[in-house]
Amino acid sequence: MATFPIPVSVITGFLGAGKTTLLNRLLKDPALVDTAVIINEFGDVSIDHLLVEQASDGIIELSDGCLCCTVRGELVDTLAELIDRLQTGRIANLSRVVIETTGLADPAPVLQSIMAHPVLVQAFRLDGVVTMVDAVNGAATLDAHVEAVKQAAVADRIVVTKTDLVAGEGELAALRARLHLLNPGAPLIDVGKAGVSELFDCGLYNPATKSADVRRWLGEAADEHTHDHGHDHRHDHAHAHHDHDHGHHRHDARVRTDTLVHDGPLPFSAIEMFLDLLRSTHGEHLLRMKGIIELTDDPSQPLVVHGVQKILHPPARLPAWPDERRGTRLVLITMDMPQDYISRLFAALTNRPQVDTPDRVALENNPLAIAGR
Repeated sequence: MATFPIPVSVITGFLGAGKTTLLNRLLKDPALVDTAVIINEFGDVSIDHLLVEQASDGIIELSDGCLCCTVRGELVDTLAELIDRLQTGRIANLSRVVIETTGLADPAPVLQSIMAHPVLVQAFRLDGVVTMVDAVNGAATLDAHVEAVKQAAVADRIVVTKTDLVAGEGELAALRARLHLLNPGAPLIDVGKAGVSELFDCGLYNPATKSADVRRWLGEAADEHTHDHGHDHRHDHAHAHHDHDHGHHRHDARVRTDTLVHDGPLPFSAIEMFLDLLRSTHGEHLLRMKGIIELTDDPSQPLVVHGVQKILHPPARLPAWPDERRGTRLVLITMDMPQDYISRLFAALTNRPQVDTPDRVALENNPLAIAGR
């Protein structure tokens, strides 16, 4: 039997970052029993686990009962096949799915395959994205390939590999600082300390406490020092974290992390309009979005939203607030998003425009006024 929805972890990273080496180590951990590992092609990956049986349809059963399977056609088909095997008894149990992407892959389509499918979204939930970065070639890769920047930007955990091969501490420190600027909410983990407990179960629910852990999920612990505590939290407000000066790192400057905060409940109609306008006008620039929202119709049950580009996971209500902090907190990671668009749109829809311009009255009366800007 399986407990639905089944957590899905995505391991990504550029060519040579060490994804397969890490997978081989993780698969030896008893905590990953009853795990299915989806890889691109067996010919390209050397899984050194003891293989006991090669089943049909590209499914390989490992000696401890784990499964490995190739992506046959669309990822959706592979995931649907796993569920079919589970429901027909060909798989006794399935507790987790780990997907390893190709080194050149943009992780967004992988995430969308789960979120956008009406059946799969009931069977699976995105646990987290683990991005691996090679300490030796990482800086050059980020400079040369925008895909590598996106992989780091959407991560819930960033694993730095080959740190023992870096010539000097300064080079490694610079790479770590750069990764933190790209994605302040993702913990940086040395590959030597990257085990199952550090990499997995980074979704909304903490299996250890059997409860929602919003602070950890939003990455607020890592990003707390960038919050503007100068605001009077008795008043509604929104604020954004703007891009930093990345010097010659031309791709890095295209990525922004916006944190929107609103104290007090909001009507669902305002949140719905904000999300609809954001996705319809600039959805292609939205890499990931996470948030928890206090609604006016039932402030005791927060709404959780999670999106990847234009795809929004069906919003869900938590039975109760996991801690004493309420209000709305949205974290959005974007690429090439027009400056201040998100914060201005959010401010307009929460009736707290941030701009003292002739547009102010227009923004208060018609949030659609800035939708095309």
